[in-house]
Amino acid sequence: MTLPTGWTLSEWQHAYGKAQLDPKTTLGELRDTLSADDPAWIHIVSQTELNAQIATLTSPSEQPLFGIPFVVKDNIDVAGLPTTAACPAYSYTAERDATTVARLKAAGAIVLAKTNLDQFATGLVGTRSPYGAVPNSFNPDYVSGGSSSGSAVAVARGLVPFSLGTDTAGSGRVPAGFNNIVGLKPTKGRFSIQGVVPACKSLDCVSVFALTVDDADTVASVLEGFDPADGYSRQPPHSARYWSNRPRFGVPDRHDWFGDSEAQRAWEASLKTLQADGVELVPMDFTPMQTLAQLLYGGPWVAERHAAIAEFMAEHAQEMNPVVRGIIEQAQNFSATDAYRAEYARADLARAIQTAMAEVDALLVPTAPRLPTIAQVEADPVGVNSQLGTWTNFVNLANCSALALPAGIRADGLPFGITLVAPAWQDRALTDFGRHWEAIAPWKRGATDLQSPAPTAPSKAPQDHVRLAVVGAHLSGMPLNHQLTERHARLVERTHTAPTYRLYALPDTIPPKPGLIRADEGASIIVELWDIPVDQFGSFVALVPAPLGIGTLTLDDGREVKGFICEGAAVKGAQDITELGGWRAFIESRS
Repeated sequence: MTLPTGWTLSEWQHAYGKAQLDPKTTLGELRDTLSADDPAWIHIVSQTELNAQIATLTSPSEQPLFGIPFVVKDNIDVAGLPTTAACPAYSYTAERDATTVARLKAAGAIVLAKTNLDQFATGLVGTRSPYGAVPNSFNPDYVSGGSSSGSAVAVARGLVPFSLGTDTAGSGRVPAGFNNIVGLKPTKGRFSIQGVVPACKSLDCVSVFALTVDDADTVASVLEGFDPADGYSRQPPHSARYWSNRPRFGVPDRHDWFGDSEAQRAWEASLKTLQADGVELVPMDFTPMQTLAQLLYGGPWVAERHAAIAEFMAEHAQEMNPVVRGIIEQAQNFSATDAYRAEYARADLARAIQTAMAEVDALLVPTAPRLPTIAQVEADPVGVNSQLGTWTNFVNLANCSALALPAGIRADGLPFGITLVAPAWQDRALTDFGRHWEAIAPWKRGATDLQSPAPTAPSKAPQDHVRLAVVGAHLSGMPLNHQLTERHARLVERTHTAPTYRLYALPDTIPPKPGLIRADEGASIIVELWDIPVDQFGSFVALVPAPLGIGTLTLDDGREVKGFICEGAAVKGAQDITELGGWRAFIESRS
């Protein structure tokens, strides 16, 4: 059989749903293609371990990730498998799955391997491992990015549709940018970090690599949720907020490309694409972001890295990667007093960043300012690594969410990526725009020759939203549309009702309003569908005056959504405007 290389989640799901694939055969053959000599892998599951997972599968209808393979960064526990954090002397066999792995397994996903990383997740290069440097999936002379190197490369090669990494300083974003894939870094606490070897525990996030935004978002929906076993787990304070159709992005007013002119050209091309699409780009002073970024490795947060492995280092320091050891040993240069002073500085800088971000929808940055060769990193391992964190190191310190997106292939054949950074709990706004970016700037799937499929609009409202059909004064550009936009409602699509409605112009209403009535003989009426946050829906309904109300409408494709309805008695004597097909046409006919 031909193995499904480069497939997306939906393609895997379709094949299983149609019984075109058998999990045991397909996954067994896929496992056999993984070579123990490949530096991307630290542990490949045995056939016995694989069969034990397959035995837990139920059916595609019950498990949304039924039989779909994935790989896991080897600082995240998988029950029964070794966790090394890329340090053999540190290795232990995990007794239980990390919460994120457990949730994916419960959804039917199958672990194929544990992947290589910069040791103890300390680095952005993918070279600091005794298991070998993981080469870039496009050109082996270049770095793959770290620390989640193996997880990113596995997805970029098309071996698995998604993988788990971690992200403290950019480890879930830089490898995505260097390998032409999506890197989703959630709001801290959205995904549990129980079962993760800490880097900086107060900043750590489990991250997702995927070939498409749809796939990253689907996996995120499985991973998210409060975990009482994780002291840093959080619940969102409100429903998701979305951006307008013409968002404003803050971009750095100054750049240092460290000699990488190809990265600069790719960035400028990305900005032109966004501007042509109507995005407003706002130059901003990133000094607070860069000052905050310096605290991560130049301040006492290196002591938090030491706290994670202090007992191990006391006995095994000489068995560590010398670059990683040298970084973590800097912990001895900081006192508890230094830590508190740095935390005060972090809070002040984070507040300044959040204040600046309130003027835009998100920040837009290059994922990394350069893509170095492995030789360049070996010549200056600390300096080059620091350059790669220019636009990533501040994000968790500032309590932000982020999404790394492919942004084209450079003239030298290497990938370039951009990253959107938004306030905490704006994760869904990021993926919502990410789908739009994928539509206007489509990419190949990682390093494969397959084109990414067109992103799909969600067929129903997110869990914390209500899908509402509006027919009159709340339409885009109409007098009452602000009642939706000020409640962070998002326009999803323009469509029609089923052909069982009549539309009337109600008399003596200010501003003018229509009445929509279900009828035996009617027509399809133009409506707009808006997703409004559940926690804002009640205040919106309270503004709806009699004789109007909110009921259930049937659309022309059979879907049922909430929408404006009218009391039957109110349309007696009202002008029947059904033949015009919609309220906007009536308003235009009057003018």
